[in-house]
Amino acid sequence: MTLKIIITIIAFANGLFMMMDGFHVIIKGKYIGPEKPGPWANTFYKLKINVFKLGPLFILLGVSWFIFVYVLWSYQNWAFVFGLLISIFTLWYIKVGTFISVITIVLLLILNSN
Repeated sequence: MTLKIIITIIAFANGLFMMMDGFHVIIKGKYIGPEKPGPWANTFYKLKINVFKLGPLFILLGVSWFIFVYVLWSYQNWAFVFGLLISIFTLWYIKVGTFISVITIVLLLILNSN
């Protein structure tokens, strides 16, 4: 139960931050924080993708984290796989997203092994 609570807190925080960042870049034309996005943006720059047009992707990932929290607590049999997938998809969000994703993956593996 404790692991689920920890996973819930970090998943909810990650989802909320990603949604806020997504809406912020859509409305203000920049992400929360410094003018230049973090290290994650370099990958998109190399692919010639304008990172300031990725607001909807951030919102989608944020909503996905909320969906994960819901399915985790509603004991859906696909919660584990969905949690791993959304964590993997968020690994590119270097620093905060990567940190939370790695912790979520480890906690999900521990939770699943019990």
